[in-house]
Amino acid sequence: MTRHALSPDWQLECSACGKTDPPDGLPTVCGCGLPWLVRYPERSWHQELKTGLLARRGMWRFREFLPITADETPVTLGEGDTPLLRLGQSARRLGFSDLWMKDEASNPTGSFKARGLSAAVTRARLAGVTSFTLPTAGNAGVAASAYCARAGARVRVFAPRTTPATILTQIVTYGAELVLLEGHIGDCGRAAKAWAAESNSFDLSTLREPYRIEGKKTLGLELALQHDWRLPDAIIYPTGGGTGLIGMWKAFEELAHAGWVEEGKFPKMFSVQSAGCAPVVEAFEHGATDCAPWPDPATRASGLRVPHPLGGRLILEALGESGGAAVAVGDERLEEFERSLAREEGIDLSPEGAATVAAAVDLEARGLLDRHQRIVLFNTGAGWLYRDAVSLPGS
Repeated sequence: MTRHALSPDWQLECSACGKTDPPDGLPTVCGCGLPWLVRYPERSWHQELKTGLLARRGMWRFREFLPITADETPVTLGEGDTPLLRLGQSARRLGFSDLWMKDEASNPTGSFKARGLSAAVTRARLAGVTSFTLPTAGNAGVAASAYCARAGARVRVFAPRTTPATILTQIVTYGAELVLLEGHIGDCGRAAKAWAAESNSFDLSTLREPYRIEGKKTLGLELALQHDWRLPDAIIYPTGGGTGLIGMWKAFEELAHAGWVEEGKFPKMFSVQSAGCAPVVEAFEHGATDCAPWPDPATRASGLRVPHPLGGRLILEALGESGGAAVAVGDERLEEFERSLAREEGIDLSPEGAATVAAAVDLEARGLLDRHQRIVLFNTGAGWLYRDAVSLPGS
């Protein structure tokens, strides 16, 4: 293992056993098999930094909160600064008074995955990596392919054969080596792990290295900035691997430590999954501390087709600590909300984004969500990536 050229001012802390380590070489997971989290004990975030943030652009405006030193240059395509849109017609029709959508579709590769892969590829490239691999349900493969191209590195992507064709085309367009497999992302994960060992490629799988979560953390930092450092009352997040939800919860804790937001006034975090693949919902409803593998995962929301998230324990902790919950929605409702949000708000939702709208309706009906509070939904990707064709009038 080699040390980074510049001495980093952060350390790694195991999310399970609490062990700490310096971030030398290419960290993967702790020896106990569970994810590392990045901690910044040597950094202080002064109030004056807030003003400087306004003069910067993109995800890396938050570099003081990220695993990069002052003299390093990130691998970036301009990710971040995605719009936070107040919903009007749809909110009124559904009975909500302060409903917002954070639209991650405007990221360079069409999804929130750009944030995590920018951070992960940045750190690995600075450690000397030239060959990568990862499994994908779709959008992560597109982002990894783009950022590896940007870094001048090779990448082999393992994807289920059922992944939307437009997404697979994007992966190939960026020059990645695409391998299609029968089965789900868990099967692809095993193939990627084997390929990493065989080829000495670095595995970028979700939470199997510590830096994708740091990129996803900027979802929470940006959300706070866009609401003038006031956090919403509730967040509804489509949860597959759950890195974004875990990252946001980490961001809120760091902002409170900095004194930029008020401790104890974090949003309630709600996880939405598909009824055809709901390991987080199952675990939450049974009071479990981790997720059990979901048999035969099936949903058209490919980003939610994650049968056994490595970060299950961290997801459940965030839900519990925030006073939130987990809810599953059926695939038959996704198309309804994709269509209505496009026509009422001009937002092209992915199936995962549509699931958050369905979840808001269901959570309010169950008395778990106050329709008058400020609620933020997340559209994690562009709807057009999931569509191969559309029926046109007269065709």
